[in-house]
Amino acid sequence: MMELEQHGIDTFVGAGPRYPWGGLYGGQIVSQGLRAAGATVDAQYRPHSLHAYFIRRGDHDEPIRFEVDRVRNGRSFVTRRVVARQSIGAILTMAASFQVDEEEAAVQTVAMPPVPSPETLTSDGWSDVFDRRFVPTDTPGRALGWLRLNGVKGGDPLLDACALAYVSDDLPTDAIVALHPDRPESWGDGEEFPFMNASLDHAIWFHRPLPADEWHLQDFTCHGLLGSRGLAIGHVFGAGGSHAATITQEIVLRRVRGR
Repeated sequence: MMELEQHGIDTFVGAGPRYPWGGLYGGQIVSQGLRAAGATVDAQYRPHSLHAYFIRRGDHDEPIRFEVDRVRNGRSFVTRRVVARQSIGAILTMAASFQVDEEEAAVQTVAMPPVPSPETLTSDGWSDVFDRRFVPTDTPGRALGWLRLNGVKGGDPLLDACALAYVSDDLPTDAIVALHPDRPESWGDGEEFPFMNASLDHAIWFHRPLPADEWHLQDFTCHGLLGSRGLAIGHVFGAGGSHAATITQEIVLRRVRGR
């Protein structure tokens, strides 16, 4: 999925499978956009943040064209802008920033919560690309889960960041739905989901390296619902407790009429 084909200067084409609920998975477009931006950056610059807006739903039957704009090449930081397009028009815009490694202070203030190990939990995923194991919680508006990529080997800083970007679009919705007063106690097994939801915008700050093939914990909390929009903020921890990334996502969440 990360093997983008180059079509001219700073233009790349990719594709992806059908999302189980139709269209393309948003995390796929974010990760491929980051991959396209990284293809125009020297290897010593590593991703440190991205900010994306989902514009339209993607079509899995069409290729995706990623157009990269080299906004700035600095000595310490590099900035890129990416637009993902299909025949309908732009489906995603993204700003991505890269930085060279610097030997400076490293202070962690966010701590990983005490949770069961992934080996003691049941696998509950919708894709064979990654494994997901939810951590039970009674806290309203919270979603925790262990995740890791399948069939890959970690160690490439850019691809590891792309892998995290891929799975980062999974848990935020669960945290937001869990705070809604009309949320169902459970869904699945033939039950109809009572909401329409779609990702609006997405941001990631990459703090520390996180190999794609190792378990990591994502801890998301919904920070409010207003005007059909919900905001989730999450922290990502390596298995040893290191704070590897911070993720924010806003989604639109509406009750489906008649249900």
